[in-house]
Amino acid sequence: MLQPLAPLRYPLEDRLPATGEVLTVAPGVLWLRMMLPFALDHINLWLIEDVSDTGQPGWAVVDAGIALPAVQQAWEQVFAHPALRGWPILRVIVTHMHPDHLGLADWLCRRWSTPTQACRLWISATDWLTARLARLERTGYGGERTAAFFAQHGIQDEALLHALRTDPNGYTRMVPAVPESFRRLADGLTLRIGAHDWQCIVGRGHAPEHISLHCAALDVLISGDMVLPRISSNVSVTDLEPEADALRGYLDSLDTLRTRVPDSAWVLPSHGLPFTGLHGRIAELHAHHAERLDDVRQACAQRPHSAAELLDVLFKRPLDAYQLRFALPEAVAHVNWLWLAGELRPLRGEDGVQRFTLVTSP
Repeated sequence: MLQPLAPLRYPLEDRLPATGEVLTVAPGVLWLRMMLPFALDHINLWLIEDVSDTGQPGWAVVDAGIALPAVQQAWEQVFAHPALRGWPILRVIVTHMHPDHLGLADWLCRRWSTPTQACRLWISATDWLTARLARLERTGYGGERTAAFFAQHGIQDEALLHALRTDPNGYTRMVPAVPESFRRLADGLTLRIGAHDWQCIVGRGHAPEHISLHCAALDVLISGDMVLPRISSNVSVTDLEPEADALRGYLDSLDTLRTRVPDSAWVLPSHGLPFTGLHGRIAELHAHHAERLDDVRQACAQRPHSAAELLDVLFKRPLDAYQLRFALPEAVAHVNWLWLAGELRPLRGEDGVQRFTLVTSP
């Protein structure tokens, strides 16, 4: 857990919406919170007052939650909440394709579509296509290629490798369907949601084409997973794009947010509490990853390291098998950054493991 360089402010303090309840966080913007069956046990979702092309008042949903019966039941409680005034859901906006964000989007769209009014999914094209691929192919989410990728980077735990090869597609379990059609979100696009304009800001590294939403009139940023108040977002390289420079994409995206969104913005993150102090938090995330990159440099200067051998260097705590599935791809993101910057050189050993050594100056 990171400690901020400058204290963030939490204007709502420790107030949380109970399951099936909502809290108003800005004019026409409601906060709801759904459970997750992981160590990170919740996701924040948002409702924004909207209006259809025919003048029907309603709500735009931002992120859908994971596909679990308990989450569907909680949604039904929300629909009946007096704060929603009996208005329908008009569209479902999803920041990115991860299961806790997209899982129930298809259900919501079907639940609220009528013969005369489609409740449409709004998402970036890259994340929609990646989600469709993830439901059809196990590559990147398990299977032989994923297991081979982990082994190449030094994972020798046979139980974990066997689980990666043989486990059913976990993405399919958590995202039982992806809508067959969508409206495209793209960087710089302005969405008119109800009475206000919201600008789309693309982020890379955490997801293929993550969309954050900024409303200048309300001074509100729905940051999704790009900026979280107390934890750093997972930044991963997978076997789908094994040479990706995901960490550079993520850090560059943070700089874009800092340029386009004022520090005064009321940040509504997907996990943790709404906060202010965006620019300080971005600086703190930069500092965190700069420290981790220095740790990798120092380790690889002493001897060649695989990504798996760098896990203790990067995370400094024991990791269980579930956490390793996220930690190893993040370690690869750090070595790829340094490798592609010319600071590390990859070495393939006789055991088939790729290790990295520091490039010394001539």
